Amino acid sequence: MIKYVGVKEAAESLGISPQTLRRWEKEGKLVAHHRTSGKQRRYDLTKLHPQAHNNQPKMTIAYARVSSHDQKADLQRQQTLLELYCSQQRWSFEMISDLGSGMNYHKRGLKKLLMSILDNKVNRLVLTHKDRLLRFGSELVFSLCEIKSVAVVIINQGEEPSFEEELAQDVLEIITVFSSRLYGSRSRKNKQLMDNLKLAVEPKKCDKLPA
Repeated sequence: MIKYVGVKEAAESLGISPQTLRRWEKEGKLVAHHRTSGKQRRYDLTKLHPQAHNNQPKMTIAYARVSSHDQKADLQRQQTLLELYCSQQRWSFEMISDLGSGMNYHKRGLKKLLMSILDNKVNRLVLTHKDRLLRFGSELVFSLCEIKSVAVVIINQGEEPSFEEELAQDVLEIITVFSSRLYGSRSRKNKQLMDNLKLAVEPKKCDKLPA
């Protein structure tokens, strides 16, 4: 038997105001599923949230990323670690991997991950380290996960990089992004400038602070 609810309860289930729900009906975006004899709107929650009422299980997503093709070995290590961890926890999971800069928000795998979260298909996100998701902006994605009740698991194997190492990595990411744009102009001067910047930054990754 279908259970209909009123405007207020339907709006609350959608996370909108009753006024918005009424406006959507006027605009033809969401028409009431039933009208009472008094012409009051009634809605079927199973049609508003079909996935929730079909009892479709949500999934665990393991996400891995590296910045360039020469880091494919590291990508494989991330995937192996994620597989082992999820298997130990007895979680069924889907692996999503990306090859691209941590400042690129248009990567195919990242888009797939975000769409799955927005579609309420995910209950858990597993990462080896938070910067594998994005170099800048990962906290925004984590906030979205919190809103959608998605648990975020960060394995964090080994020691975390020092402040100096993270700063050097961030600068190199920025240089990499601008390099691809400047190289496209085929300017030898631009190429030499970016190569010099890389040489200036990369040694810092191995430097140690004086005692």
